[in-house]
Amino acid sequence: MSDSDARSAEFDERLEREKLAALMELAYGAGHEINNPLANIAARAQTLLADEPDLERRRKLTAIHRQAMRAHEMIADLMLFARPPKLEIAAVDLRQLVREVVDSQHELAAERSIELKYEVGDEVGDEVGNAPIQVEADRTQLAVAIAAVVTNAIEAVGSNGRITAIAREWAEGDVRSAEVIVRDNGPGISESVRRHLFDPFFSGREAGRGLGFGLSKCWRIVTDHGGRIVVNNVEGGGAEFTILLPTR
Repeated sequence: MSDSDARSAEFDERLEREKLAALMELAYGAGHEINNPLANIAARAQTLLADEPDLERRRKLTAIHRQAMRAHEMIADLMLFARPPKLEIAAVDLRQLVREVVDSQHELAAERSIELKYEVGDEVGDEVGNAPIQVEADRTQLAVAIAAVVTNAIEAVGSNGRITAIAREWAEGDVRSAEVIVRDNGPGISESVRRHLFDPFFSGREAGRGLGFGLSKCWRIVTDHGGRIVVNNVEGGGAEFTILLPTR
């Protein structure tokens, strides 16, 4: 990569961080204000339901309550993105965590006839094996971030595709890093979608990739851990998400 390309990539990454930081402040403030009337609507609908004998009116009130609660859950996700809980940092074996996440997503992938597998990556020094990759992380939150990328890949592939998750450790000079790679053979990511990839509630479904809110939470969790996410298209079709994390 040339110096100008490196500077351009660094500028784009900084711009993305600043844009998402502004969105986080807006999300928290707006979410707090919107939640109050939503809670009022849901509570009133539930109160009216308790004394409503007419079946058609009950159906309509149930729909009102359900949609208000759905909006409340979306706002809760938005506020979680804006101000997530404090990280509970401990030593985590990244290899084991990725295996567990992949196992938890097998049923969803199987429903769509998607081959989802975990592969052992290369260790530092080109040794291949199952040696633990130790990172300092919040195990629960990091699992959420990895699962979001895997789920996104499943949605991108649609059906009858392949997804591979890899955990590995590598070194560049004195810097050691761990990475989780999730590679799919879906439609890839257009440049127009890439610019909004981690925006809350952005939908890239027209490109075959349902983004929803998961990737926004993933970005927040990874950056809170001092890491970053790199996204590339794969030659021959598909996309590759790489979560880079500092190691112990």
